[in-house]
Amino acid sequence: MGTQKVTPSLIFAISVATIGSFQFGYNTGVINAPETIIKDFINYTLEEKLEDLPTVGLITALWSLSVAIFSVGGMIGSFSVGLFVNRFGRRNSMLMVNLLAIAGACLMGFCKIAESVEMLILGRLIIGIFCGLCTGFVPMYIGEVSPTALRGAFGTLNQLGIVVGILVAQIFGLDILLGSDELWPLLLGFTIIPAILQSVALPFCPESPRFLLINKNEEERTKEVLQRLWGSPDVTEDIQEMKEESIRMSQEKQVTVLELFRSPSYQQPILISIVLQLSQQLSGINAVFYYSTGIFKDAGVQEPIYATIGAGVVNTIFTIVSVFLVERAGRRTLHMIGLGGMAFCSILMTVSLLLKDDYEAMSFVCIAAILIYVAFFEIGPGPIPWFIVTELFSQGPRPTAMAVAGCSNWTSNFLVGLLFPSAASYLGAYVFIIFAAFLVIFLVFTFFKVPETRGRTFDDITRAFEGQAQEASRSGKGPGEINSGQPAKEATTNV
Repeated sequence: MGTQKVTPSLIFAISVATIGSFQFGYNTGVINAPETIIKDFINYTLEEKLEDLPTVGLITALWSLSVAIFSVGGMIGSFSVGLFVNRFGRRNSMLMVNLLAIAGACLMGFCKIAESVEMLILGRLIIGIFCGLCTGFVPMYIGEVSPTALRGAFGTLNQLGIVVGILVAQIFGLDILLGSDELWPLLLGFTIIPAILQSVALPFCPESPRFLLINKNEEERTKEVLQRLWGSPDVTEDIQEMKEESIRMSQEKQVTVLELFRSPSYQQPILISIVLQLSQQLSGINAVFYYSTGIFKDAGVQEPIYATIGAGVVNTIFTIVSVFLVERAGRRTLHMIGLGGMAFCSILMTVSLLLKDDYEAMSFVCIAAILIYVAFFEIGPGPIPWFIVTELFSQGPRPTAMAVAGCSNWTSNFLVGLLFPSAASYLGAYVFIIFAAFLVIFLVFTFFKVPETRGRTFDDITRAFEGQAQEASRSGKGPGEINSGQPAKEATTNV
């Protein structure tokens, strides 16, 4: 392939795409800080409308619904990715769905003036659908515009967008900024600004070259886009690789969700995709973030919200570290290091929470364990599950696979949010032992099943899975693991 350099055009396209990731992070983190204020708003609004005073149970239920409905929207959105990307293209899909972000932001921003709890809940649902779609569009677009040698590093920027979004939401949510009684609707409605920014910038970004060649058969435009993005006059080899993929795609019928699970050559990659998404959510990271303020309070921190922001800063720093490590150490290695480190920190959190009343130093051990746990998350389980799905599938099944993986991520996120408070009240500090057990299971799975995709073309990875499936069917075994250590050319399995 031609020499690959980082061009301004490539940086611009990826930066604009990651605004969608920022939106996901911002809307995930924004609802936690103004909890008490929003509950007061729900109480006041219901008092105006109902004859009887609203019960504490009803207020809590409506508050929980406004938090959880975001994940329900995410499930709907992530499962609808395929409906957009093949019809409208990756870039145009990102552009179109910003209408949802603008609608959601307006509903949430004006719900206080309108004295309408329904507007708040509907706004959260719509912004959830938008974020669910973004979790499919953004990694797919980044994966398809990036050169093979830089795909992992750029794929990690999707996660960087998410953690920066969470951090900005935590900072804006401080009561000295937008988390006050008067300004909280602006805090929720702020999401309209990145939506407008992205809508203005996206028309200046190119469409995915793989979409242009494989789906639209526009070779000349593909060549221009690749030369502009990758800064190389000779892109013949890259176009040839896409053409070969296109020929193989034309021989396959449209891949449905059922096909992904039935076809031997897709079973292994879809299983890996789903388990990696589960490893991200069932690691307990959301539990730690949702309840970190309470955990820091228990550990004796005077202003726990600032400690939570500190965790957000650690989050961001280590995501940047991951950008530089992912092409050197490889996806599989980093994922395993992250899972192992988080399992150790989960046990440490449990021990320190149990002993903090007897030993004052244990409060500091607990805080350190949380911060190190967050750092390990951002090295592997945070960024890698999002972009590895793009790498494991060819152009044909990729949108469906992204939809299935995204939906499993949102569903497990929803279940953790729903079940963690009850589990924490029953099990207390021991709740982190459950997450430690999950982390060990995912570590073992990654070791035995997940291939190394660093430096390998999409076509190469797909062929290797197909070769494994054919070998397995000849020997009567289930699909095995593709060769994880060899460089791209040697690891290709001829089909």
